[in-house]
Amino acid sequence: MLALTALVSGCSGEESGVKGTPGQQPKVKASPAAGSYADRVSNSQAERVAAAERWGLDRAPLVPPAPPATKPVIKARDGFEVDGQEEEGLPPVFTTVPTKDKVVFLTIDDGEEKDPKFLRMMSDLKIPYTAFLSNYLIKDDYGYFREMRDRGVTLNNHTLHHPYLPGLSYDEQREEICGMQAIMTKQFGKRPTLFRPPYGNYNGDTLRAAKSCGIEYAPIWDEEVYVDHWEYREDDRDLHPGDIVLTHFRGRADWDGTMTDMVRRFLKKVTDKGYAVARLEDYL
Repeated sequence: MLALTALVSGCSGEESGVKGTPGQQPKVKASPAAGSYADRVSNSQAERVAAAERWGLDRAPLVPPAPPATKPVIKARDGFEVDGQEEEGLPPVFTTVPTKDKVVFLTIDDGEEKDPKFLRMMSDLKIPYTAFLSNYLIKDDYGYFREMRDRGVTLNNHTLHHPYLPGLSYDEQREEICGMQAIMTKQFGKRPTLFRPPYGNYNGDTLRAAKSCGIEYAPIWDEEVYVDHWEYREDDRDLHPGDIVLTHFRGRADWDGTMTDMVRRFLKKVTDKGYAVARLEDYL
């Protein structure tokens, strides 16, 4: 049984060893359509700058490129495979999407904190993210996550109770994953195809159970952002094109700040590094 422990996580608190030619151009009278497009671009940029100012950002977040016409091939990260990975077509565990686009992907786990300002901020700034939810933390307010879904966020599976899956039998793991699939379908109208194992821990039975429940991918993460610092899986302690970034639904009960404070830290770093935030599902 292979159990891969993730890097430091807000869930676990444990650290893993896993490692044109210049010159004057002829003057052309712009058509009304061209002018309206220029106006839209200008207005859009002005709106982004204004939104950034409203939320206390030094500069507007960068706009991601259009989703790739041909999706990258996603395979399990080297060293993160289980026996039978390819032969059985098990969901791949990966930390980075293979792309040359200078983008990163924000993913948020569990669902404990339900901050309405966070929803407004992310919609106002037009920042995409992916949520991985555990039922025991969201069952008191499914409505918050329905609103999140209605704002265009994809909601995914993080088990019913957030257990250490490799310590459970196959049937017990399947109940945690398939049970959450049923709740997600009932409450949010769609069965997820993405699943994140709690703490980033899994074994062969985890991925077999996940596949049987309709899961196609098991993304984990390459960096984690908190309200007051970042943590890294790689020795270079830097961002890379296609990296998946983890954070959690947390507030002042656990952090010295709020989710909006965390978003400001996240966006400052990625923007200063020249990265845009893209939608993970657009690359899968």
